[in-house]
Amino acid sequence: MPTSIAPISPDTLDREAAALFESATWQRIVTDWTAPARPAPAPERTPEPADWRALLTVSVDRLVADALDALPPSAPVETLPGRIGAVLPDRLHAWRRIGRPELRPSVHLGYARLVLTEWGWQNAPYKLRDARGARCVCGALLAAHRLGYGSADTMNEAAAWIMTELRSQGWGELIGPWNRAPGRTAADAVGLLDATIRRAAHAGR
Repeated sequence: MPTSIAPISPDTLDREAAALFESATWQRIVTDWTAPARPAPAPERTPEPADWRALLTVSVDRLVADALDALPPSAPVETLPGRIGAVLPDRLHAWRRIGRPELRPSVHLGYARLVLTEWGWQNAPYKLRDARGARCVCGALLAAHRLGYGSADTMNEAAAWIMTELRSQGWGELIGPWNRAPGRTAADAVGLLDATIRRAAHAGR
């Protein structure tokens, strides 16, 4: 699975995500997470009119779990440091990682979305951020990690979920070229994270 060493740049993260996405392990995991559930065998007897539970092909617990999975993931509960925090060197945020619990990739993606909406989005080639502190998509994942929201492994898995979402949309390249494509907008970047959050949360991640 992903390396435990934090990538040093958005492009490194992009390459790590591509390697993880293309691995047989990831493809098997995604297939297992997204495969439709097999329906239970049909009851052998004709149910009585009042015996409504016998009409179900899956258990009530499974129906409740599926309904809960369909709900959108909750938004991050913490706020980011303000505009000054956006332009400070990331190493000055290292203390925020102390004692932080691990997160699911969908929650990490939620914090990356917060980075894009609060600090801004940029699409300059090969730059982590611009002078105002705005990040690219991979830069937002890195910023969320460096602020203490998820380990390096979680960040890499979140990036692989973005790759999975991009492939489902027909994009065959890395995240960076998608971010820099002509005509790309901040709304597109936020929309990509929203779709990826739903995909990862639906898979229980």
